[in-house]
Formats: sequence, C-alpha cells, structure tokens
Amino acid sequence: METSRPHLLPEAARRTAAWCVVVLLVSGVVAVAVWLCIIFKTAVTPVLLALLGTALLGPVHRWLIRMKLRRSIAAALTCVALVAVVGGAGYVVVTALLDTGDQIVASLKQAGQWVADHFGVAGGDGVTNLADNAKQLLAKFGAGAASGVLEGLSLIGSLLATSVLALLLTFFFLKDSDRAVGLAHTLAPRGAGDVVEAMARRAFEAVEGFMRGTTFIAFIDAVCITVGLLILRVPGALGLGALVFIGAYIPYLGAFVSGAVAVLVALADRGFGTALWTLGIVLAVQQLEGHILQPVIQSRTVQMHPAMIMIALTAGASVAGLVGMLLSVPVAAAAFAVVGELRDRYSADPGDAGPASDAPSAPVS
Repeated sequence: METSRPHLLPEAARRTAAWCVVVLLVSGVVAVAVWLCIIFKTAVTPVLLALLGTALLGPVHRWLIRMKLRRSIAAALTCVALVAVVGGAGYVVVTALLDTGDQIVASLKQAGQWVADHFGVAGGDGVTNLADNAKQLLAKFGAGAASGVLEGLSLIGSLLATSVLALLLTFFFLKDSDRAVGLAHTLAPRGAGDVVEAMARRAFEAVEGFMRGTTFIAFIDAVCITVGLLILRVPGALGLGALVFIGAYIPYLGAFVSGAVAVLVALADRGFGTALWTLGIVLAVQQLEGHILQPVIQSRTVQMHPAMIMIALTAGASVAGLVGMLLSVPVAAAAFAVVGELRDRYSADPGDAGPASDAPSAPVS
C-alpha cells in the first residue's frame, strides 16, 4: 500500500503561495501592457477614443440601420452628427470663457480687496502688489509661451491628427461592428472563442453603459445648471452649461472644475450674493446626481467604489495626462466587467454551469 509523502508546507501556506504567484503574473502582464500602451500611445489613444465613440454612438447607428439605411451611410451620418455636437459645444464653451475671462480676474481682485478691508489680512497696497506680481508672472509666462510657438503648433497638430484618426476609426468600428463576433473567434486560441467573445461583450457592454449613463446624467446636470444660471442672469449661461456637460465625462474632477468656473463667472458679473446662489445650485445638482441619477440610470452598469474611481483617475493622469483621465474610468469599468465574467464562468458550481455554446452570440451592434 502506497503512502502519500507529507508536504513541506501546510495547506494554508501553499494556497497563499499559489495566489501570490498568480498576483505576480497578472501584475507583470498588466505592467507590460501599460508599458506597451505608453510606447505606442500615438496609435493606442485614437483606438481607445474610437471605442468610446463607438460605445456612445452605437444606439444612434442602430436606429439609422432600422430606418433602412446602409451601414456605411449610417456610420457616416453618425460621425457627422458627433462632429457637429462636439464642435458646437466646444465653440460655445471657448467663446463664453473668453468673453468673461477679464471679468473673472477683476472680480477676484475685488474679492481680495474686500477680504483685506474686512478681515485685515493685508492692506490695499498688498492686494495691488499681488495683482501686479500676477501680471508680471503672466507676462513672463506669455513670453515663454511665445518662444515655444513651434512646440505649441506641433501639439495642436498632434491633437488634430489624433482626433481625425479617432473619428475615422469610429466610422469603421460602427460600419463593421457586425463582424466583431467573427473577429473574436478568429483571433482567439482554439476552443476559447466563446470565452473571448463573452469577455469582449461584457467589457463593451460595461463601457457602453458607462458612456450612455454618463451622457444622460451630464445632459440633465447641464440643463439644470443652465436653467439656474439663466434665472440668476449669469452671463454665458449656455457656455457654462456646455462646460458642465463636457466635464461630466471626468468623474468628480470635471464636476468640480466646471462648477468652480460657473461660481467665478457669477462672482465676476453679479457679486457675492449671486455667486453663493450659484454655488447652492451646483451643490444641489451634485446631490441630485449622486443620490438619484447615478443609482437609477447606471444601476445596470459596472459599479465602482468612489475610491476605485479616484485611483483610476490618478493612474490615468500619471500615464497620459488629461486623455488618461478621460479614458481611465471606462477602461477600469471594462476590466471589472472582464473579471466579473471570468468569476461567473469559473467560480460557479460545475453542475450549474451551462455549456459554452450558451454564451450570447448576437452582434454587438
């Protein structure tokens, strides 16, 4: 009778060691993937932006197809609509900020003088000197910026090229989205096509749900804040509402920046009382978003703890700046969705698990 040899380590230690090996392997793969994305960011960034655009515009494209339009024509019309909306919103935001920029600076100077007069923080001369120093600093910054015109033009050209490439990729992703399932089975290893398809579908659904929910919530926030600013007769209310809409795609930070700009514009033109009312409107809309809109609208999408969102934003900003902050939360949502799909497939009771062919096989779009 053969006797089993005793293990050198207890069961708990062996399980811990196995999990450590798995964590190290996954961390290594993720680190290499991030490194490759940084090296090839010129190509990766347009692809990720195009995937976000595809997830956002998918319902419009499907509606046009149901109207008996060809897939290529529907994709072209969807991209044209995207350019019109984004371009119009950007124009309104920039125009409003340029028109009220001087008022904001003047109002901040008056606010500093008011604080100095009422609290004795500094004399009037101190406030004036502070403003003069700020002007000198801006002059030096402007001179430095003027000396780097070529670098600025290069940056603008890179942004334009990235935007055009992302738009073209969005067109092709929309046009050929019906072939996504076949591509997943073609690229997957033998026998893993259904698993790869399920993971890709789950990730895309998470990104699509995030983009749809964020867009709808951003629209409601922008409408509420715009109406409040119009009632308070704050100048540039439409532009500030558009800024709120765009900033909503960067969770927490975007809402803070857009709300701060709205309060500053109200302070510049209408005084402290209107600025306080504007702050109250912004805070009320944020509470409406956090306690009602997000739980109701995004209840079926991947939910992440606010701490995880902040970590994702910080990591995205450290890797790719503003673009990284824009892409970090959708990428994290897709990663959580893939992990959830793998957990559902491999941690369930084998007797309850259905065959691999039971995975959904309908096209993504």
